Amino acid sequence: MKQEKIVIIGAGIGGLGTACLLAKQGYEVVLIEKNEKLGGRANIFKEKDFIFDMGPSWYLMPDVFEHFFSLLGENIEDHLNLIKLSPSYRVFFPGDKDFPMIDIYSDLSKDLETFEKLEKGSAEKMKKYLKQSGEQYNLAKRQFMYRNYNSVFDFLQKDFMKEGLKMNPFQTMENYLNKWFKDDRLKKILEYTLVFLGSAPNKTPALYNMMNFIDFDMGVYYPEGGIYKIIEALEHIARKHGVKIHTNTPVEEIVVENKKAIGVRLEDGSIIESNYVISNADMHFTETKLLKEAKYRTFPQKYWDKAVMGPSAFILYLGLNGKVDTLTHHNLRFSVNWKENFKEVFDNPKFPEDPSYYVCCPTKTDKTIAPDGKDLLFVLVPVASGLEFTDEQRTEYRNKIIAMMKEDLNIPNLEEMIEYESMYAHQEFTKDYNAFQGTALGLSHTLKQTLLRPTNKSKKISNLLYVGAGTNPGIGMPICLISSELAYKRVVGIKHPRPLTSLDDV
Repeated sequence: MKQEKIVIIGAGIGGLGTACLLAKQGYEVVLIEKNEKLGGRANIFKEKDFIFDMGPSWYLMPDVFEHFFSLLGENIEDHLNLIKLSPSYRVFFPGDKDFPMIDIYSDLSKDLETFEKLEKGSAEKMKKYLKQSGEQYNLAKRQFMYRNYNSVFDFLQKDFMKEGLKMNPFQTMENYLNKWFKDDRLKKILEYTLVFLGSAPNKTPALYNMMNFIDFDMGVYYPEGGIYKIIEALEHIARKHGVKIHTNTPVEEIVVENKKAIGVRLEDGSIIESNYVISNADMHFTETKLLKEAKYRTFPQKYWDKAVMGPSAFILYLGLNGKVDTLTHHNLRFSVNWKENFKEVFDNPKFPEDPSYYVCCPTKTDKTIAPDGKDLLFVLVPVASGLEFTDEQRTEYRNKIIAMMKEDLNIPNLEEMIEYESMYAHQEFTKDYNAFQGTALGLSHTLKQTLLRPTNKSKKISNLLYVGAGTNPGIGMPICLISSELAYKRVVGIKHPRPLTSLDDV
């Protein structure tokens, strides 16, 4: 066993992943989680025999998951039964007489035919667009995603600038897509993935066009039993390698002496000493609450006052007493006034009048998560972070969304079908995950917050690291697993920018 003891605060997928890597390599790892269950936002609950994944519901970038499990000496198929969805998702365009509904298959032989119907000549353009998008994705994996950054000067290195300019970092996705396509419906389909990044098309750098390659080339998967099966798999691996896991254990303070973290103080006053502290807790909470002295904060409150946070989410968990015929596994209802909707989420914060929203019906794929003959719905409306509203306003918005679903998705008897229901929004994100401004995602991927995202190493405390969506490379389950690999590289001293080929890769 190695001599170093490592304490990890927070058992989201980033914290769990880091614990697995370090413990596999022989470090003594203690993982501390404030909540009853592991997983962070990838949480789960069960009511009336309905099993709800509470947060992430899209399994994208299967190559990243497979790579991560292989580093641990594991075959991902031994842990997850992955089902490729067909269609990948269904899009609803309310009020569109020609195309009120479109299915996307992540099968170009089908999807190109659909795009050609939307815009004549777009099929050939799409082939070229996705080829370039795929090249950028592979470049990003080789040179950027798995690279640790120390300062802005890293971006000025000759090799970095030469390769980085190929990624179109200084265009917005909106402007970039306008050069390729004209049809608004087609552009909406290509832009919707930006919500996963907590940003808007006119604010997100065009380098994220690689999300379209991930969507259309790799496809969308689902682990049988639900997304939480990923968390259970990581927990199993962590325990196998000796990680000591403490749940229902809030951390009160990161204890610092002489610019070095010597451990963490728990709410009960006890201290767990360590050689490294790695925080998977909310970055704002870590910096402004767990570091009690301002002199130790790399990102003090004044940083967060100017930061652009990703959206929160207004969520409905619905258990139905029957089946819904008009839905597939993933369903997206797009706002008619697309740009105005983004303004209401990012520029003029309010509950959107004509929201885009997402409905997951996993019972279309998985019969194990609900009683026979019944569907389960996860309804998510992206809304501005930092909103304040009363319980009455919350209920009013719930009624609005249900009414829209009845019409938009052709479920006229939805209200009568609801057997179980609960809501989740800003207050719950703050309570459960210490989320700054109740954000569902973390820091938005604007240009500045992509290129200058908080590094995963404290500038004030030599042995304090960060992992998860708040640091580089950013938001999303597979991206957080990459952040686990980056934290691992920091601890063991690996400096190269490529993905590890093994835990001993130097």
